[in-house]
Amino acid sequence: MEPKRRGADDRYDRDAEARLAECVGLTAAIGLHVISQLIVPLARPVPATLIGSGKVDEIAANARGLEPEVIVVNTNLSPVQQRNLEKAWNAKVLDRTALILEIFGERAQTREGRLQVELAHLSYQRSRLVKSWTHLERQRGGFGFLGGPGETQIETDRRLIGERLAKIRKELEEVKRTRGLHRQARKRVPYPIVALVGYTNAGKSTLFNTLTKSGVLAKDLLFATLDPTMRALRLPGGRNVILSDTVGFIADLPVELVAAFRATLEEVLEADIVAHVRDAAHGESDAQKADVLKVLAELGIDPEGDRPILELLNKIDLVDPAIRKGMLAQNRRSDGPIAISALSGDGIPDLLARLEEILGQGQVTLELKLDQSDGAGLAWAYAHGRVLKRSDGKNGLRISVAVDPAEVEKFQNHYGAKIMAEQSAKRVS
Repeated sequence: MEPKRRGADDRYDRDAEARLAECVGLTAAIGLHVISQLIVPLARPVPATLIGSGKVDEIAANARGLEPEVIVVNTNLSPVQQRNLEKAWNAKVLDRTALILEIFGERAQTREGRLQVELAHLSYQRSRLVKSWTHLERQRGGFGFLGGPGETQIETDRRLIGERLAKIRKELEEVKRTRGLHRQARKRVPYPIVALVGYTNAGKSTLFNTLTKSGVLAKDLLFATLDPTMRALRLPGGRNVILSDTVGFIADLPVELVAAFRATLEEVLEADIVAHVRDAAHGESDAQKADVLKVLAELGIDPEGDRPILELLNKIDLVDPAIRKGMLAQNRRSDGPIAISALSGDGIPDLLARLEEILGQGQVTLELKLDQSDGAGLAWAYAHGRVLKRSDGKNGLRISVAVDPAEVEKFQNHYGAKIMAEQSAKRVS
């Protein structure tokens, strides 16, 4: 069921239909079969049931005939609204937050992912304990560890949930510390990080597989990827980067999930480039872009800030050929979006070239003079920089290496006098 404001124009009618279609996709993601769907006009929210009593009765009559196992309301309900609707419809009711949590709970594979989902689920459930108990007036005695004298069942459950939440947060802090150590290790091998972000089902995992030749799950399914994956990617110019595939965003992403998945999304916060993958063939592509930018802002990433955010218009294989040709022609601009098809490979060379261009900005060139026999020194230069030029002569090797400014001191410490000082500060063009 999709609530829609009464009096909306055709544009909002299409929005409501698109949101309803997205909700159907979400239910399919956990194997539910939709037997009925409708858009409910909403003049103003009713505190007790969200929608008016007439619509509540109408849906109740339909439910008696269809006997659904669950009714999904594609918005967030208060605990009271959810309880009243379940009573009126005699069926389990899931709101948008609960539905997304169900998907995350089924899909999370790693220990970290499962902890994050449990954290979000318990945070959500703690506010809804009232709907789960009919014996709230029952008093409970005990020996202290089961609840003190006079403690009600609801208070006991809330306390136990609070204790479990504290334990999960502690475990996630350990995960965060471990990730920090991994990032420090990566900084010792200075590979820039490119993080793929975007609306769920925009094609991030397909692009990740295309670029890295990996086998990450990539399906035409909402939230196919939950656990982050990182792989090395070698750019055409020889530079190595780390590509990170992250969980997809969605409109009205539950605040519990934004908070719970902050540890995972820290890879985005640490990224040198954020690549925003968009579904260019989707009718709601602009609205999806706004939703993604909103979540990025909540994470502390300013679209207008210093960190490069590269926009990728994916799935151009699904648009009109004439439009696709024009989009690919725009890839030559150095400041616009890159049109690509992760499936067909169109635009991928332009994407890789743009990544090299962005990462090369601000680098300096170091000129090194090495002995012909210094194979270890040559290998170190290739491993820690981007060799632009190599000259073999009678007096030894001369190589030009592009280096990030932060790595210049490391090269100076390693090579010392072998760096030709008069050339050491030349900027990469």
